[in-house]
Amino acid sequence: MRSIYIGGLPRVKLTDILLDGSIFMLYRNPFREGVKMTKAIDAEKAVTTIKRFISGKLLQSGLDGYVVGLSGGIDSAVSAALATEAIGKDKVLAVLMPYRTSSEDSITDAMELIGQLGIACRRVDISAMIDAYFEEIEAPGQIRRGNKMARERMSILFDVAYETNRLVLGTGNRTEICLGYTTWYGDAACSINPLGELYKTEVRQLAEKLHIPDSIRNKPPSADLWVGQTDEGEIGVSYDRIDSLLRRLVDDGEKSMAKLESEGYERTDISRVVSLLSRFSFKRHLPDIAPLGRSSVPDSIQLEE
Repeated sequence: MRSIYIGGLPRVKLTDILLDGSIFMLYRNPFREGVKMTKAIDAEKAVTTIKRFISGKLLQSGLDGYVVGLSGGIDSAVSAALATEAIGKDKVLAVLMPYRTSSEDSITDAMELIGQLGIACRRVDISAMIDAYFEEIEAPGQIRRGNKMARERMSILFDVAYETNRLVLGTGNRTEICLGYTTWYGDAACSINPLGELYKTEVRQLAEKLHIPDSIRNKPPSADLWVGQTDEGEIGVSYDRIDSLLRRLVDDGEKSMAKLESEGYERTDISRVVSLLSRFSFKRHLPDIAPLGRSSVPDSIQLEE
């Protein structure tokens, strides 16, 4: 019987996988393969698929669990809850990384979720790190400081992941990915991303199904990078409107401004969303490599006996 490698795990026999069924089930996708999902999300199927994805990627890696940055917001809460259901509370470690101006409500909400899930946590205050960096920089501005905070936090998560032999669990949703509303190599960096095909409004659906606390589900979305900052205030369009537009533009491939306006979308909203999607497309890719005619590096190499 032929044997195979699965990621970094020891060689196993194909019969072991087929008889046990567990590895196969981890990767099986209840959504029909080859069929684009353009309609409303089936929350139950999405939860099942994502949990199998989380379990399968951990098995493939051969590591011990996941570390996730908890902000007190809905995205990180849903990611943490999905991981806890998928692999068990003992394999999920939450890290809280407040800055001195962070909302106390964010910490309170994160701690409530940690208690509900029963997962371990750490707290790493990033104030001294950020303040030391900007100490001699004149008027860096809120965006620059916010980007530095996001990258500092991800650096900490990867360091903790190395220490504890874990993967870093991502928390970014499809809306943020489309708009580039994320810090490149900051919150956009992770080992795997369980929410990347869920629009923000769909994350809310999963949050309800996963019984995320009301205090998290009902608060205005915010990266909490400065006092009073909200996502929708910064973007200039509500998430309900953005997601509805993105479904038409991205999922359905609609390109007619006249058609979209006839459906009730405002020209300013359409232009804003299309502008962000196009301007920050680079955030959806790895850095370009100068082409010299060489073949692509394969994901793996299987040697013949």
